Amino acid sequence: MPETIKINGVAIDRGEKVLTKLVISKLPSGTVIDIPVYVFRSVHDGPVVLLMAGMHGDEVNGTEIIRRMLTKKMLYPLKGTIIAVPILNIYGFLNFSREVPDGKDVNRSFPGNKEGSLASRVAHKFMKEVMPYVHYGVDFHTGGSSRGNYPQIRCVLADERNQEMAEAFAAPFTLNAPFRQGSLRKEAAKLGKRILVYETGESLRFDERGIVMGIEGTSRLLHHLGMAASAPMATEATKICMKDIWLRAKNAGLFRCTVKEGDYVKKNQNIGSITDPYGEMEVRLNAPAAGYVIGLNNMPVINQGDALVHIAF
Repeated sequence: MPETIKINGVAIDRGEKVLTKLVISKLPSGTVIDIPVYVFRSVHDGPVVLLMAGMHGDEVNGTEIIRRMLTKKMLYPLKGTIIAVPILNIYGFLNFSREVPDGKDVNRSFPGNKEGSLASRVAHKFMKEVMPYVHYGVDFHTGGSSRGNYPQIRCVLADERNQEMAEAFAAPFTLNAPFRQGSLRKEAAKLGKRILVYETGESLRFDERGIVMGIEGTSRLLHHLGMAASAPMATEATKICMKDIWLRAKNAGLFRCTVKEGDYVKKNQNIGSITDPYGEMEVRLNAPAAGYVIGLNNMPVINQGDALVHIAF
């Protein structure tokens, strides 16, 4: 751990707690858009852990997880440093949107370019100012509009350190997830840094169960790294899932689901149906494989090809 961390031109020494704000750009009105970054440093040597949320502005569960941990003073490490970013995509947060105003996804824009699109500039600023110091991290996410995720960790399980961290976090499920081009997780891995993705709930809605599990899991990870004195015990070991599949709609209509997030389903088990609005057609949906339901589409009106049920096995 370095003696001094310098973010946004602010030197932060061991034992200090600092809030700094990364200036990204301005709105057309001239209002400055900046990203609050909280840095908590112990006097003792240790790893630097990043806790970040709001990569997609409409994903509020991670923001609430970090907010509660800040309020409860849970981010003062026994050793090392914790860097907390409650909202990365301020633009999307203000506009209830996943993207920034140029329509691009920040999590497909890493490592970024200071002369590029707005999303690329946000990514570049973060990679330049914050990521050089980070060893490990949790990137908090949420399912898309109307699609809920059961609390889960996503990472590349071929990396033993990732698996160790995921088991320490102990979310109900850990999903083996290959890197995606332009994602923070992939660019961090290129630099030898390990980022877990925690998913829970759906966008623009609080998922209280997932928020509590996220706080407890983060506490367990910090305890595992020697940065927290204690943490809640996990009620059960995380279920490791190496593969997953989405059941997609073969017909448009009204979707009725007969399973819940977290349920175990058998291959060919009936898990719902699609009907037309007039009572003239009904198509039964069966599970394509045995596994656990880790995500559901909560929208009853669906189009052909829509993702309906996410099964991991």
